[in-house]
Amino acid sequence: MAVPIRTCAGCGRKAPRADFLRFAAVDGELRAVPESRGRGVYTCHRSPCFELALASKSFNRALRTAVRVDPALRDLYTDANG
Repeated sequence: MAVPIRTCAGCGRKAPRADFLRFAAVDGELRAVPESRGRGVYTCHRSPCFELALASKSFNRALRTAVRVDPALRDLYTDANG
């Protein structure tokens, strides 16, 4: 069976879906949603990837909508190395 490959919105690394955190737009806000239907965007488990995706507006571009980002999402990342 083929393993789904995804791309990090921050660094661009390609890897199996299980290696990433998944986000989606829920009522105009970015939320961490491991499993849901519809458009999603992925980042590595590293804080710099999240920050880079945020700075380059990758979340908005990948989700095709403007989303508010709660600063508490940074707590999903333990440190700079993941």
